[in-house]
Amino acid sequence: MQDFITGLQFLTRIKLVNQTDWSPEKFGRSVKYFPLVGAVLGMVLAFAAYALISLLPLIGIYLPPHIVAAVLLAFTIALSGGIQCDGFMDTMDGIFSGRSKERMLEIMKDSRVGANGVTAFCSLMLIKWSLLLDLPPADLPIALFIMPVLGRFAMVVGITLFPYARPDGIGKAFANHATKKSLLLALLLAALLTAPAAAKGLAALAVTILAAYAFSSYITKLLDGLTGDIYGALTEITEILVLLVFVL
Repeated sequence: MQDFITGLQFLTRIKLVNQTDWSPEKFGRSVKYFPLVGAVLGMVLAFAAYALISLLPLIGIYLPPHIVAAVLLAFTIALSGGIQCDGFMDTMDGIFSGRSKERMLEIMKDSRVGANGVTAFCSLMLIKWSLLLDLPPADLPIALFIMPVLGRFAMVVGITLFPYARPDGIGKAFANHATKKSLLLALLLAALLTAPAAAKGLAALAVTILAAYAFSSYITKLLDGLTGDIYGALTEITEILVLLVFVL
């Protein structure tokens, strides 16, 4: 239970206990529970969608679909504290810089955001908002539940199957102490949590595995491994693909 709470409190703004022990071993052991962390986020998002679409009209409040999509998009960022968004922007700044491996890693570590990161993030938000807008209202809650589950599972693929590119960093604690058993348990949890969506859930899980592995392989060729920022980018890219599966 403590390992799950470690993952939940690191990856989200949800605080259950006052945790002072953030040891590398705890980080590593929490990796297998990342899909469960996504499930907590998914339940909150699914309820938010249900409230906006079904409960508010009961009291005479009808929000346009594009407002609903915008509120839900903002909610996804608020719940995670934007940690994955930050990783996505840093990753795009680095890999699109056209520099050497060492310089790419330096750029990604810089707290400032460059033009590549801003452009990529704006594009990401526009695509995600469009997909949320295009989802049928009946599919929106289940899609919002599965999206963060598989987004966090994608991180497990990157953490457990690919080397870490830096000699140190918070992400290295995950990589050093997570094992292949962590991946197997996370896969089992992801499969169980996506099962209610039947064929759509299975398709989304398959796309997640393929995309996470392909993106991680590409980045590893560039940087000889992954970083914590790239784990965040994996989450954001996977969430887009999960929504796309439900839309298509």
